[in-house]
Amino acid sequence: MARPTLPTCPCGLAEPYENCCGRYHSGSASAPTPEALMRSRYTAFTRKDAAYLLRTWHPDTRPPSIDFDPALTWAGLEILETTDGSAFHQSGTVTFRARYKDGGRAGALHERSQFLRVAGAWVYVDGDFIE
Repeated sequence: MARPTLPTCPCGLAEPYENCCGRYHSGSASAPTPEALMRSRYTAFTRKDAAYLLRTWHPDTRPPSIDFDPALTWAGLEILETTDGSAFHQSGTVTFRARYKDGGRAGALHERSQFLRVAGAWVYVDGDFIE
């Protein structure tokens, strides 16, 4: 009997959600790089997981809450560039493009995000929008 295939993770990697971003969302693992954190945060937006987004946001820039727009759906993530962010770094950046549909209208968010390591864990600090 064939084993059922699990859907791939929304972050764009060819892994099932449970083996990819799901382990970060559940707290059973921490994202090892800013890119992994960016992917997991994108996936958290697709799943409307405010608790994970707030937990992985730098305390100095974290909003008090997250309101999700019910008309907005995320349609894909493309990582364009990463800098630093290895085990030897305390900071890193990820430039990405996230596609979405807002009320049926297609759009994209293009951003260069900054990440810092706080108490051993990567957190999102802020981002600069790119036109």
